[in-house]
Amino acid sequence: MVHPIKPIFIFNIKPGSHMTYHILAFDHEDADALDRRMAARTAHLQGAQAAEAAGTLKFGGAILSAEGRMIGSAMVMEAADEAELLARLHADPYWTGRVWSRFEIRPYRLAIPAQK
Repeated sequence: MVHPIKPIFIFNIKPGSHMTYHILAFDHEDADALDRRMAARTAHLQGAQAAEAAGTLKFGGAILSAEGRMIGSAMVMEAADEAELLARLHADPYWTGRVWSRFEIRPYRLAIPAQK
């Protein structure tokens, strides 16, 4: 599937280095979008848990509308480069299941680590 909107990248990363990225993934807005999200949710969360255990997903969660409805996802991930990051995102059940419609991606520097 071809990405309908080119992700936003602020600058290029030096080859061979790992970079942390902030990703906003927006859901499709059609009447069946929430049903597709719920159908893919278990597989998406299993992949997220595996990525977190591998250290590539730093944190993530749902973006909510003013009414509390899930309308997208926000996450912070680490990848070697833009191509690796996009490959991971395009393999996610929320992308393959037509939940997400587009991404906004920016390099990110974590200042205060999450407490466990």
